[in-house]
Order: sequence, then C-alpha cells, then structure tokens
Amino acid sequence: MLNAELLAILACPACEERPPLELRGEYLVCLQCRRAYPIRDDIPVLLVEEAIPLEQVEARMPNLPAEP
Repeated sequence: MLNAELLAILACPACEERPPLELRGEYLVCLQCRRAYPIRDDIPVLLVEEAIPLEQVEARMPNLPAEP
C-alpha cells in the first residue's frame, strides 16, 4: 500500500498541468488524460511508456472503485 504522504505529492508525468493521481487498486490514475500507471512491488511506475488507458483497467477490473 502506498504511503498517504507519497500519494499526496505524486502527479501525472504526462500532463502539463501535473494533476494529482488517484489510487485505484494496483494503479495510479490520472482522470485528466485517463492514463493508469501500474504499481509494482509497492513502487509506482510513473513512466508514460508504461501507462495504459484507464478504459483497459476498468474493463479488466470491473469491481474497481468508480470515479468520485
């Protein structure tokens, strides 16, 4: 599980405005560009090349909490 302090400072590396990321299951999600960044071994992988479209995550994990 990610530390709350770390989660509070993480931002989307793909967006110029650097919006905050939201924890959803095993991913950090940017609601602005709709990318999902994986978390591997409790380490966020914030590489744009590793991100997948949020729609793919939602399709694979139908019980994932919805947008607030």
